[in-house]
Amino acid sequence: MAKSWLWCLSLLALAHRGHCQAVAPPKLSDPCNSRRYQDSLVTRYIENGAHRYSYNDPRWTQYCDSLLAVCPTVAYAYQQKAVPLIKDGRYAEAFALENRAAELDPPQWLAYRGFLKCIFTKDYEGALLDFQQVARLKPGSREMDHTYPFFEGLCNLELGNLQRAEANFKEDIRQQKGPDGTHDVHFNTLFYVGVLYLELKNYPQAKSYLAQCLQAYPQHPEANYYLGRTYQAQGDEATAQRYLLAAQKALASGYRLNEDNIYYANYPRQITDYEIRRALR
Repeated sequence: MAKSWLWCLSLLALAHRGHCQAVAPPKLSDPCNSRRYQDSLVTRYIENGAHRYSYNDPRWTQYCDSLLAVCPTVAYAYQQKAVPLIKDGRYAEAFALENRAAELDPPQWLAYRGFLKCIFTKDYEGALLDFQQVARLKPGSREMDHTYPFFEGLCNLELGNLQRAEANFKEDIRQQKGPDGTHDVHFNTLFYVGVLYLELKNYPQAKSYLAQCLQAYPQHPEANYYLGRTYQAQGDEATAQRYLLAAQKALASGYRLNEDNIYYANYPRQITDYEIRRALR
């Protein structure tokens, strides 16, 4: 009989223990998982903190570090911390941060990393992978005022994949023109398509696209230069010299490609006065 009572008491104890476990209060969730909380940290440490100073000021980085100490999963803080490093050419350090930002928020930062690879570090294969991946996440989107196929076209142009570059630029133009086909095409798309056709020795097409670029932006130094080189390739030295001199004048007057970050990195096929003087010999 005593054994029966002990057995019953054991069952009651187990039942009571299980009941207590079932009603135990749940653990509080990590506030860093809340977008609203992350945004509040960005406002406090970035918008009202780092952005009050130049990115060359140590306090810029200190504010980014302060945010990450509170919440190490805010992608924007990594991207902002990388800004001074990118501008200073410290790419290895910068990309450790850019990689973390792209890992935490691919739709937001993958295309930006592709842009940096294409323009700053000339990692064209890596940039292609980034733009192809983000195009699946955000089809039809843009980065730095350009479509993803624009940057893919630049990468393939520089890699010598000219047929792929041609297909990329055609898609870039299609996206820019929009569903009704009436929107303007960026003058630098026209410029790079002209360069592509010069590479392909399709001189009529090269002249057509470079002339369209100059119609939109007459002082475009590179478009004038490469149009001059196109005429040189056809043996028309008089016309070539006119465009080469126009390129030289435009550069001397301060005209440039008019792209973001133009003062921190050279864009593909960007020229200096040295190239113009050599072509004028």
